[in-house]
Amino acid sequence: MSGIRVLVAGASIAGPALAHWLRRRGAEVTVVERSPGLRPGGQAVDARGVAKEVIRRMGLDAAVRAARTETAGAYTVDVDGNVLETFRADDHGGDGFIAEIEILRGDLSRVLYGDTRDGVEYVFGDRIAELAQDPDGVDVAFAGGGRRRFDLVVGADGLHSALRGMVFGPRERFIRHLGLVLAFYSVPNEFGLDRWLIDYQDQESGRSAGLRPIQDATRAMAMFGFPSADFDIDHRDVAAQKRLLRERMAGLGWLTPRILAHLDDTPDFYLDQVAQVGMERWSSGRVALLGDAAFCSSPMSGGGTGLALVGAYLLAGELAAAGWDPEAGFAGYERRMRPFVGANQEIGRLHVRSREAPGPDTGPSTEPEWDLELIERAINGVELPDYAGVPDSGARS
Repeated sequence: MSGIRVLVAGASIAGPALAHWLRRRGAEVTVVERSPGLRPGGQAVDARGVAKEVIRRMGLDAAVRAARTETAGAYTVDVDGNVLETFRADDHGGDGFIAEIEILRGDLSRVLYGDTRDGVEYVFGDRIAELAQDPDGVDVAFAGGGRRRFDLVVGADGLHSALRGMVFGPRERFIRHLGLVLAFYSVPNEFGLDRWLIDYQDQESGRSAGLRPIQDATRAMAMFGFPSADFDIDHRDVAAQKRLLRERMAGLGWLTPRILAHLDDTPDFYLDQVAQVGMERWSSGRVALLGDAAFCSSPMSGGGTGLALVGAYLLAGELAAAGWDPEAGFAGYERRMRPFVGANQEIGRLHVRSREAPGPDTGPSTEPEWDLELIERAINGVELPDYAGVPDSGARS
């Protein structure tokens, strides 16, 4: 072990992925998560291109594939359920609209936690309340009353990162709302869903409803989207979020009323704005950010999970290669990640624009021109160094 002590805030995807690589590079890692345990369910997330290579290097390819949704493809339908377009999971080598590796956020979190729990200290039901850093370390006070000192602190606590607000400033400086709100929750599979995602989009209103299969064939994941010029509901006020969803989806046809009938019974409701995070720097002294906390590309990019996995690999590798010097390590991480992040964020913005309803003074909405070079950069546009000579105590075949 290097003796370097690292605190990671957040135990969803980016945090446990970073813990995996930090541990392999020789650090002592603590992950603090404000929720009392792992959060189940959530949207389906994808691993494409270079992110699949990171999973392979983690030794988790078999475990991740075993937890996939096993979605065969997607249909877009009209209000009567007639199929308009078909997309298959094996399109474009498994890196198409429906990715070959598609997994519920909660299931991927569970795989990553299971991989790291024996070598990483996890503290659930607590959070960072205060921190103060000096040239040699970071003193952290936890909401539960504990006080500890670490060499480095990394915020992997999502779009609404508390650590980002504590160290870098108010959320309004960094979060850009893209004019769309998404909701996800599981429902009984009373719709005959069988390995195919179904998506209905109302072009006039810009609203959408959908259903996707999950591993438990008795249930399905409901998906809703609606335009919203602003978003001021607390991301933890679930009752208000459900009221908003009912209001905004009222009158939408297809299977919408039947799906909404399960809203109060679901165990895993999630609703939030579609937003991106833009920051000039992802680090300050001995504190850095990773994943959505630093560079959220929005769910509409399809690349947020890839950014988190690749970012975790590069952040740990660059720190170890720099002898755990934060200035050099964080600089290397940013230099390698910035172009990759930029491409994925551009994909997210293009996808949102493709779903916008036409205004009263505009003609019919048109699909954006998808740049194949941009798509390739968003999938594979980052180098994964081998970090030869850097300690790797947990390397797997």
